[in-house]
Amino acid sequence: MGKEAEVEARWPDGGVDRGQLQLELPRLIFRGAQRRVFDGDGLAGVRAEGADLVLADGARFALGQKAAASWVDAILNPKGRLDKLGVKAGQRVAIANLDDPDFAAELAGRAALLDGDAGDLDILFLGADSAAELARIGDVTARLAERGALWVVSLKGKAARVKDTEVMAAAKAVGLVDNKVCAFSESRTALRFIRRR
Repeated sequence: MGKEAEVEARWPDGGVDRGQLQLELPRLIFRGAQRRVFDGDGLAGVRAEGADLVLADGARFALGQKAAASWVDAILNPKGRLDKLGVKAGQRVAIANLDDPDFAAELAGRAALLDGDAGDLDILFLGADSAAELARIGDVTARLAERGALWVVSLKGKAARVKDTEVMAAAKAVGLVDNKVCAFSESRTALRFIRRR
């Protein structure tokens, strides 16, 4: 999930526009009278000047002093996938029905990656791309610690085999509520669920 704000944009040629500024790394997107996309070299040298986010080409976006500094930090120091997913050192985590060796290695480098039917999990990542796989949510929820989180990881876009609404309905049926969505990879999205409190 990125950042969004309604801003005034001032362009290097002296033009001014109002529109929506959206940060979806690795891109900064402005939607106003014209749509403009900045990435790569276009974001190199980004800085905050007072209330403005300023790009190397001189484009300026009026965000407010605190927000401008926050956006610059997010651009220059992007969070990694595990940070976005809320994985912290020392947590008990497991993966079920998700064949992604790179993710498993990444996860094992930060947290205690458990196998089998381990319980009392802080986070469980469940791959689910069918109604049958979504039906497993009830069974795997029992493996979570009281304040544990379940991430349901599914294909996204045209490759999606289940809709977000189906994932949410399956989780809600077993007493879970959704509280975050995250891009998991180029081809997958993840929805986080916790027990209703």
